[in-house]
Amino acid sequence: MGHVGLTPQSASALGGFKTQGRTAESAAQIARDAFALQAAGCFAIVFEAVPAAVADALMPRIEVPVIGIGAGLATDGQVLVFHDLLGISTGPHSPRFVKRYAEIHDRMVEGMRAYAAEVRGRRFPDAEHVYSADPAEIEEFKHYLEQESLATAPWDW
Repeated sequence: MGHVGLTPQSASALGGFKTQGRTAESAAQIARDAFALQAAGCFAIVFEAVPAAVADALMPRIEVPVIGIGAGLATDGQVLVFHDLLGISTGPHSPRFVKRYAEIHDRMVEGMRAYAAEVRGRRFPDAEHVYSADPAEIEEFKHYLEQESLATAPWDW
């Protein structure tokens, strides 16, 4: 899968987390990159943080599926980072293309704190959340442990 426009791993080289393709020259570079990815055999391409008009103009010319993230409605599909769309991220700002469908950050933190408290207090896992075995099998296993000294047995590596 190819990726054009804002490539987060290269954001610093692109001037930060900014929309790409706002000038004719930078839009042409996105087009060249997309055509090169298609020619190289990519099965799909992600258009990220690209003006909708650029994606609109490119879509009739791209033969592989295009997934948009901040690239308008013309793409074949849409994607958002689930941390953004569920309100998990707590950064100072979200990209303009992010629509939050829920705010679950505080609930997640609450759940993690409850889990950590139960682990520290040795209340988790309890009998409901562990696997059991036949008591006779456990007794046989314990007998085995008493007969064999696994801790001092030589290991043949």
